[in-house]
Order: sequence, then structure tokens, then C-alpha cells
Amino acid sequence: MTAWQRDFAKRAPWFLLPALGLLAVFVIWPLGRALWWSVSDADLLAPERARWMGLGNYSDLLTDPRFRRAFFNTALFAVLIVPLQTAAALGLALWVNRPERAWRWLRVVFFLPVVVSLPVLAVVWSLLYQPEQAGETGLVNAALGIFGIEGQAWLRDPQLALPALAAMSIWQGVGLQMMVFLAGLQGVPREQLEAAQIDGAGAWRRLVHVVLPSLRNTLVFVVTVTTILAFRLFVQPYLMTRGGPEDRTLSLVQYIYEATFLNLELGRACAAAVLFLTWVGLLTWMQRMFFGEEKS
Repeated sequence: MTAWQRDFAKRAPWFLLPALGLLAVFVIWPLGRALWWSVSDADLLAPERARWMGLGNYSDLLTDPRFRRAFFNTALFAVLIVPLQTAAALGLALWVNRPERAWRWLRVVFFLPVVVSLPVLAVVWSLLYQPEQAGETGLVNAALGIFGIEGQAWLRDPQLALPALAAMSIWQGVGLQMMVFLAGLQGVPREQLEAAQIDGAGAWRRLVHVVLPSLRNTLVFVVTVTTILAFRLFVQPYLMTRGGPEDRTLSLVQYIYEATFLNLELGRACAAAVLFLTWVGLLTWMQRMFFGEEKS
């Protein structure tokens, strides 16, 4: 090591100070405040008067049926979204992974819903799901009517509201995961695909034995990100159903929002946020342990 390199190695830690300062101000300090408020009776309008009350907020939340309903709804939404959206994105990526220009335009079409504002899409899908009223019905029920299937009140039926929101969310977000899979498909070894084809392997065997093993890290990334995004569910139920009917679409983020800004219960909202963060972090760690990302 030269003298210049030894001198740079001594000074290198000082270059980290700006980044560490930003991390402390925008991440560590807010997290510390949220942890303190979660064990206090903090009010949104006067947080400086917060008083210590131990684990009271946490025990209240765990016995609150509305919080448990919000947790169940969010977990069920993630269970619906993660496998279906991942499979749909992979299927679309395999379908449009062709060099011709027409297929490139098709990728753009599938990606368009990702860049459209989610509140706008919520309004559009509310109209699509509209039940029959005064002789008029939404496009979804009209399409079902062609096949003789009776129309449904999608957003007003407690059994159908959450699956309806999940279907809309899959349609809106699948383009993003498709683009990630497309990037991963560019790294699949062409030599292995050609060798498998020469050996007589069909499309399904090439997918299972060549393509999917090469996409392992991409698959881990997509599943992890989709899970995190699914647990952040808020805009769709808040705008389309207001958490109803019968709290069947109430999400954890909406519960935290209502506790903070409608009920002004800052301490209770912070406790819910800490539980939410802990659950998502634990689930993400378990996913990475289960899938086992490749190092090479």
C-alpha cells in the first residue's frame, strides 16, 4: 500500500459523516420519537405533554377487535397479491420477451397503469365495479352479463370487497414486476437454453430447469418488494370503500392514519406503527431466509 493509499484510508471515515448525519436526522431520530410516543399517552395536538404509560398502548391494540381485523385484512391482501401478481408478472415477462418492436410497445401498454396516479385509477375502477342502478351498470358486471352471470355489488359485499381491491391492485402493479423480470431474463445464459433445446427439452422443461434457476435472485427481489408494497395498502380501500363494508377492507395503514389524524391518538398510532414495522421486518427476513438468495 502506497503512502497516499494509507493516508486516504485514515481519512475515509470522515467522508461518511454527511451520510451518517442525514441518517440520524431523517431515520434514527424519527424512529426514536415514535418509540417514545408508543409508550406514552401522546396527543397529536400536544405531543410535548406526553407521559409514560408503559405497554398500555400495545396491550390495548392487541385486544382491539378493529386492530385485529385491520391486521387480518392486510395479511389476507398480501396472501392474495404476492403469489398472483408475481406469477402474472413472470408470465407477462416471458410472453413479451421478444426482440420485435411490436412486443416492445406491448411492454409499454402493460407498464402504463404503474405510472398513472393511484387515486385516478381508484375512481375509474369504482365506476367499473359499479352495481346496477337505474338501468346502468359497470363494465365488469356488463361483461359478466354477456356470459349469463349475475352482476355483483363488488365494493359493497363484505365477501367480495377485498378480493375486488386485490384484483385492481394486481392489474395496477403487475407492470413494474414484469419489467424487473424482463431485466432478469436478459441474464439467462443463451448457451444453456440452446443446449437444452438441442437435447430435446420442451418449453416447460427449459423454463423449470434453466430459466427459473437463473432468475432466483430476481424472484427473491420481486417477492420481497411485492410483500412490502402489499402491506402498505391504503389508497385503494380509503378512496373506494372507506374501509368498509363492516371493516372488511380496513388496512393497518388506514387504522394508523385514523388513529393519528381523526382520533388524535398519537401514542396509540405509534404503537400500531411499531407493531406494523416489526411484523413487516420479520416477514421480510423470513422470506429471505426461506428463498436463500444466491451470492454469486
